[in-house]
Amino acid sequence: MDRIFLKKQLERFYLEDIGHEDITTDNLEIDKNVNAKIIAKESGLLAGAVFAKEVFLMVDSSLQINILKNEGEEIKKGDVLLEIKGNGKSILKGERLALNIMQRLSGIATKTIQFVKALEGTNVKLLDTRKT
Repeated sequence: MDRIFLKKQLERFYLEDIGHEDITTDNLEIDKNVNAKIIAKESGLLAGAVFAKEVFLMVDSSLQINILKNEGEEIKKGDVLLEIKGNGKSILKGERLALNIMQRLSGIATKTIQFVKALEGTNVKLLDTRKT
């Protein structure tokens, strides 16, 4: 994966999401270090955790992010997927985009594996298409 392209895309997504300011987070008095967790709301297949990590590091390179589940791994509701340690404001600034990416990609991965399993034992092939 082209890391320069990835970084530029994540920056674009971030600016689109919150613009140049996050007024709400900027006015919260949470300039201390905190521990945060991203917890699965539903069972499925994990995708996008590595991108979520990049979002948090883009916001604040001093954040410590620990990915606890592997990409493509089956997860259960309530599983802790990531742990983030560091400045509370920085974590909140990256949280919405990180969650959006993980939810979207995990949803696609989960739906895809459901189709794959439904087609087992048939002669049907599941193919992707790229619309340009």
